[in-house]
Amino acid sequence: MSLEAIGFAVPGALDTRTGGYGYDRRLIAELSARGIAVRPLSWPGRFPTPTEADLAVVAAALAAQPDGDIVIIDGLAFGAMPALAAAEGQRLRLVALIHHPLALENGAAPGLFASERAALRHACAVITTSTETAETLRRDYDVPAQRLLVAPPGTDPAPAAPRIGDPPHLLALGSVTPRKGHDILVAALVRIADLPWRCTIAGSLDRAPETARALSTHIATAGLNGRITLTGEVEDAGALYAGADLFVLASRHEGFGMAYAEALAHGLPVIGTRAGAIPSVVPEAAGALVPPDDPIALAAALRHLLTDPPARDKAAVAARSAVLPRWDATADSVADRLRRL
Repeated sequence: MSLEAIGFAVPGALDTRTGGYGYDRRLIAELSARGIAVRPLSWPGRFPTPTEADLAVVAAALAAQPDGDIVIIDGLAFGAMPALAAAEGQRLRLVALIHHPLALENGAAPGLFASERAALRHACAVITTSTETAETLRRDYDVPAQRLLVAPPGTDPAPAAPRIGDPPHLLALGSVTPRKGHDILVAALVRIADLPWRCTIAGSLDRAPETARALSTHIATAGLNGRITLTGEVEDAGALYAGADLFVLASRHEGFGMAYAEALAHGLPVIGTRAGAIPSVVPEAAGALVPPDDPIALAAALRHLLTDPPARDKAAVAARSAVLPRWDATADSVADRLRRL
């Protein structure tokens, strides 16, 4: 079947600076480069908690798609529109793109698990970014294994960071939301305030404003305003990776963890958690993985690498040697699945 008119629906602005939107942008570009014309569909940005007016806009957008068309729908929207998925799933070939289940977002609205589970029944295929997410969808959401495709984010080659900070520069890259665990990171940094370091937390401050305000207050109360910088959203993270000595992110869950992979590509030692798909991305030899929500363990891991330069260098070598997915393979697998729908 021809794939000349595939729709790709994303809630909000496609240029939003998060890993999920970055994946969507790159996948659209890679599919287009393979001769698959992709028609981006911009939907209201209030998902996964849409209003009735938002759902009416989505209903009209889906109704405008020709019978039999393939429409890829980002999971941020797909899981919150079970009635529309049921109504259009018989006419269109709906493909859900699930970065991680909505219910695993800290502070998720009640009912999202049931909503997403119901919506996924009407997807003819489900693209996920990790085997861990695929297994969760199979086990907890009753998605048949034959409908699942694991298509991890690719990671572009990058120059190794020189790691010459004095004091060492710690980088945490991720929107300031509860799931990213920046509060745990600050609590850990309080415990190693006796060591020389500076830390940059880069990511949107607008996606969870209350969380951002609480984090800023936490930093000020701890007397760390001069050592921890909240930059907000950044256009290009390349310079941040290049200027860092160590990457640290205390996520409570990750469907993949693109920032971790990018840090590895830059040869940065990485300290993360054992949450979600992170252990499948980050080799333990590249730094350390600690339990989520454990600032004491995180502080101990940071103290070890900050006070042992040879260990930090060894972790950097392991990071640079990590085997990471490439976009060519990811896009090829998605394109092949779409052509077989």
